[in-house]
Amino acid sequence: MTGVPASAAGGTGRRAPGGKLGAAAVNQASLWNIANILTMLRLVLVPAFVVLLLQDGGYDPAWRAWAWAAFAVAMITDVFDGHLARTYNLVTDFGKIADPIADKAIMAAGLICLSALGDLPWWVTGVILFRELGITLMRFWVIRHGVIPASRGGKMKTLAQGTAVGMYVLALTGPLATLRWWVMALAVVLTVATGLDYVRQAVVLRRRGLAAERAAARAAEAAGAAEAAAGAARAGADGAGAEADGGVGDVAGVGLAAGDAEAGGSAGRAGSAQAGEGAASGGSGGAGGTAEAAAEPPR
Repeated sequence: MTGVPASAAGGTGRRAPGGKLGAAAVNQASLWNIANILTMLRLVLVPAFVVLLLQDGGYDPAWRAWAWAAFAVAMITDVFDGHLARTYNLVTDFGKIADPIADKAIMAAGLICLSALGDLPWWVTGVILFRELGITLMRFWVIRHGVIPASRGGKMKTLAQGTAVGMYVLALTGPLATLRWWVMALAVVLTVATGLDYVRQAVVLRRRGLAAERAAARAAEAAGAAEAAAGAARAGADGAGAEADGGVGDVAGVGLAAGDAEAGGSAGRAGSAQAGEGAASGGSGGAGGTAEAAAEPPR
C-alpha cells in the first residue's frame, strides 16, 4: 500500500472484500493514479517521437514539428507527474523506477537521433549520456549510505537540455539556429558541472557512511567487551562466595572437634576422680579391718 486515497489511486473508496484477494486488488488499483499514467504516457511517447523525427529521412519540417510536439508533451509530463506524486501522496514503487527511465529514454532518443541526422555533434551526445548513466550508477553505489538529493543546478541542467534538444528538433534557421547552439552549449556546461558536484557529494556521503559503520562496529565491540568483563566479574564474585562458604564450614568443623575433645577430657577427669575415691575407700576399709584384727584378744 502506498497510502494513496482510493479515489486518487483509481479505486472506488470501498473496502475490497476477500481478505488477501481484496488487498491485492487495492494494491493493483493504487498503481493507476494520475502520476503513474503520465509516466506511462511519456514512455509511450518515446518510440512515437523517434518515428515522427525520422519520417522522410528526418528532414521534413512538418514531421519534425510533430516530433517536437511529442517531445514537448513528454517533457511537460515529466514536470507534472513528479509534482502530483509528491503533493497528493501518489508515490509508488512503479513510479520510482519508471519515472527516471522515462526521463533518460526521451532525452537519449532525442540526442541519438539528432546526432544520427548530423544536426548535433556525437561528442555532445556522448558527454550528456555518459554523465546521466554515470550519475545513475553512482546513486546505486551510495544508496546504502543515503540518497543524493536533486540540486537546483541539476534542475537547471534538465531544463537547459530539454530546451536545447527541442530547439534542435525543430527545423530552425537564422538567429534561432545560432541561439539553439548557445543553449546547447549552456546545457553541456551545466551537465559537466552538476556531474562533478554529484561525484563530490557521492564521495562525501560514502565516506560519512563508512565512518558511521566503523563507529558502530567499534561501539558494538566495546559493548561486547564490557559485557564479557561484567560476566567475568560475576563469575569471580560467585567463586569468592563459594570459597567463603567453604571456610565457614571448616571453622565450624574445627569448633565441633574441639568441643568433642573438651567433653572427652572432662569425662576422663571425672572417671579418674571416681577411681581415686574408690581406691581411697578400699584402702580405708583394709586399714580398719587390720586394726580390728589387732585389737581382738587371742582366744
